[in-house]
Amino acid sequence: MTTGGGVQHPPLKDEQQFDVIVVGSGAGALLAAIRASDEGLKTLVVEKTALVGGTSALSGGGIWIPDNHDMPKAGLRDSIEVAFGYVKACAQGLASDDRVLAYVETARHMARYLAQIGVPYRCMPHYSDYYPNVQGALPGGRTMDPLDFNAARLGLEGLALLRPTNPGQLIFGRMHINAFQARSMLARERKAKWMLMGIMARYFLDYPWRSKTRRDRRLTGGQALVGGLLAALRQRKIALWLDTPMESLTTDAGRVTGVVVRKDGQALRLQARKAVILGAGGFERNQAMREQYLPQPTNQAWTSTPPDANTGDTIRAGAAVGGKLHLMAHTWGVPTLDVPKEEKFRPLFVERSLPGCMVVNARGERFLNESGPYPEFQQAMYANHAKTGGAIPAWIVFDATFRANYPMGPLMPATAVPDSRLRKSWLGKVYWKGETLPELAAEIGVDAAGLVASAARMTEFARTGKDLEFDRGGNVFDRYYGDVNVKPNPNLAPIQKGPFYAIRLFPGDIGTKGGLLTDRDARVLDEAGKVIEGLYCVGNNSASVMGPAYPGAGSTLGPAMTFAYRAIAAIQGKPLALERTELLQGAPRVGQVA
Repeated sequence: MTTGGGVQHPPLKDEQQFDVIVVGSGAGALLAAIRASDEGLKTLVVEKTALVGGTSALSGGGIWIPDNHDMPKAGLRDSIEVAFGYVKACAQGLASDDRVLAYVETARHMARYLAQIGVPYRCMPHYSDYYPNVQGALPGGRTMDPLDFNAARLGLEGLALLRPTNPGQLIFGRMHINAFQARSMLARERKAKWMLMGIMARYFLDYPWRSKTRRDRRLTGGQALVGGLLAALRQRKIALWLDTPMESLTTDAGRVTGVVVRKDGQALRLQARKAVILGAGGFERNQAMREQYLPQPTNQAWTSTPPDANTGDTIRAGAAVGGKLHLMAHTWGVPTLDVPKEEKFRPLFVERSLPGCMVVNARGERFLNESGPYPEFQQAMYANHAKTGGAIPAWIVFDATFRANYPMGPLMPATAVPDSRLRKSWLGKVYWKGETLPELAAEIGVDAAGLVASAARMTEFARTGKDLEFDRGGNVFDRYYGDVNVKPNPNLAPIQKGPFYAIRLFPGDIGTKGGLLTDRDARVLDEAGKVIEGLYCVGNNSASVMGPAYPGAGSTLGPAMTFAYRAIAAIQGKPLALERTELLQGAPRVGQVA
């Protein structure tokens, strides 16, 4: 028996045997373990950190599920054919057609399975796909949000194992809100104030729970997803080893037979009779790999994922046994900002859609649609920086009216938390302020004339309702997080009332997209496109089925769990057949990409 790279391994501690060993504890990894257990397989989960959930626990928890079971309840219709065409167009030939089809066909079955194991989801009828102008996109319904989860199901001991969420996803750093509530509050719907009061009352009146822990009993988003999966894992008594990093894969005659992990300071060889499933995330926290593969400049500090995870260990281990790497130059990009004393940079997902703000480079010029999909936002930063040298960092600028009414990063609306109540140390580090636009320009080092001109144009666009530069607010996706009270365009408002504010943005990410190339059953492929027996890979550990794109909210977690679901069927010798093979006319063979 050899380890990855073909080197004979010295004798280790006595081997333990399992049917399936899952590496990582994000959504894809946990679902794989639960499904394997339900199939009667002896399963072990190894996680290198002390907490469960990885990036999934920090996420919004959404999953992108075409033709899902909840759409008819909302009066929505979808089809596999339409969804396949949409994802295929988004993938731009960088994912094999049979893998795309496997995803859009199986995702709906996986979503039903989630409900069966106690992690139910509902569709979001008005949350558009990210590319409304691409044929096959829908104005809503494919993205699903997890139902709220009662942390009491985990107990305090189980809750302590769950990686906490980002501060930006909590009200006042304490209270959870789900995606429906967040949209209502940001859009300033009439019911939003009453909704907020109800959330706060529920939290503060829950004395029995709050006397035990500061963490909210009501979990939403990624916390609800991972909380539910962790509860299902514990219910099945599946072995979970924390603080147990994987060091290498073991092989025998080309087949992966197990792993070498480090547990309690000792190297331990574990045998996997049927398969090893890698689900340990991407490589965004590995600076050397970033510099090797990603666009420059790049900095692991800009990412919003856990600092102690996602260092590409399992990607390198898979490559060491012959796995092919694919899409390594791509990330799930998002603009991020630095908040002192927070362990990681904070992603800016939705506030940039609110009316009365704009993003500029060092020339004070806009260079993108602020309300567009966040991966395109990050890509636009790189493109403009290559052209001007001044878009990394970029600046999001807003005026006193915006500041009064809306949140921005760690800043709550000034009507709730005025400047006088903000931390003094934040001024000049988290946000910058000037009584006039030229004064703000001097503070942040951008061209004053350019900044003034950009604000004047935005003010005129707000009056007419038409952004003549980037068509902000010109499609249903942009408008989702706009202010429903602002007319004629919910994403545009004047930028003219001082004082003026700015926050610095970096081209961050919520993970890398590149990794081990897999087939439609999540089996890892080698350079020749052949299956490496015994090795499976899901989530950001693998090359994304979405290619360079982000078809809709939940395009990371949806595939992670769907391919985990397919992997277990294949491991059991019952691979899920494709249903609509006629859609694959002229498609590349398995493992072949354009």
